[in-house]
Amino acid sequence: MKRKSSHLQVWLRAFRKNRLSIVGLVIVLGFIVSGLIGPYVAPYDPLKANYRETLQAPSWSHPMGTDQLGRDIFSRVLHGARTAIYVGFGVVILEAFIGIALGLLAGYFGGFLDTIIMRAVDMMLSIPAMVLALLIAGTSGGGLFTIILTMVIVSWAFFARLMRGQAILVRQMDYVESARAVGASHWRILIRHILPNTISVGIVFITLHIPYMLMFSAGLSFLGMGVRPPRPEWGQIIVSGRSLLHSAWWITTFPGLVLMLIVLGFNFLGDGLRDAFDPKQYIKG
Repeated sequence: MKRKSSHLQVWLRAFRKNRLSIVGLVIVLGFIVSGLIGPYVAPYDPLKANYRETLQAPSWSHPMGTDQLGRDIFSRVLHGARTAIYVGFGVVILEAFIGIALGLLAGYFGGFLDTIIMRAVDMMLSIPAMVLALLIAGTSGGGLFTIILTMVIVSWAFFARLMRGQAILVRQMDYVESARAVGASHWRILIRHILPNTISVGIVFITLHIPYMLMFSAGLSFLGMGVRPPRPEWGQIIVSGRSLLHSAWWITTFPGLVLMLIVLGFNFLGDGLRDAFDPKQYIKG
C-alpha cells in the first residue's frame, strides 16, 4: 500500500520543482544576511569622505568603485541593505497586519462593516500611490520612519482587498458552517478556521510585495523624498551618480544591479511559494 505523503513533504517537493525558487531563496537569504552583518564587515566607513580617491573605477581595493566624495560604493551598498530590510520587511509586516485583519473582518462579517472597509479601500486605491506618498513625505520632511509610515498608508488596501475575497470563499466552507453549528464564536472561527486557510495567499503576496516596496522606496529617494542623507540607501546612491553615467557609470550601475537582483530573487521565491501552496499539490500527494 502506497504511503501518503505528509503536507510538509508535498510542500517541499512542490517548492523544489521550481528551480528558480531555490535561486530566489538563496538571493533573499543573501540579502537578509548582508543587511544583518554587512555594516560590520564593510571594508570602509560608508560616510567618510576621501578626496584622494574620488571617482575611482572598480578595482581590488574598491570592487564597486568610489563616488564623488571618495566613499566606497561597495560599503555603501552593504549598509544600504540594512535600510532596505527596514523598509521592505518593516513596511510589509505592518501593512500586512492591518490589511489582513481588515480584509478578513470585511469578508467574514459582511454587511455594514464590509461596506465601510471596502469604501476606504476603494478610496485608497483610487489615488496614485506615488502621488500620495510624495504628498505625505513632502509635508512631513522625509526620514526613515516617515517613509515607512507613508508606504504603509498607501499600500495596506492591497492586502485588505485580497484577503476579503479569500475570507468570502472560506466562510462558505462546510467546516466553517460546522463550527457555527456547534456554537463557536465569531473570533474563534476567524482565528482557528478563516485565518489558517487564507494565510498562504497572504504569505505569497507578502513575498511578491516586498520587492515592490523596495522599488517604491528607491523611487522616493530618487525623487528626493526618501531616506535622508547621510544614511546610505540604494535609491539615493543611484541618483547621486545620475549626472556621471558617462564618466563614472559604476556609481549608478552597481546599486541598480543589486536592487534588480533582489527584486528578481523575491519574485522567484514568490512564484515557488505560490506553486507550493497550490491545493492541487496535496491532491496529487
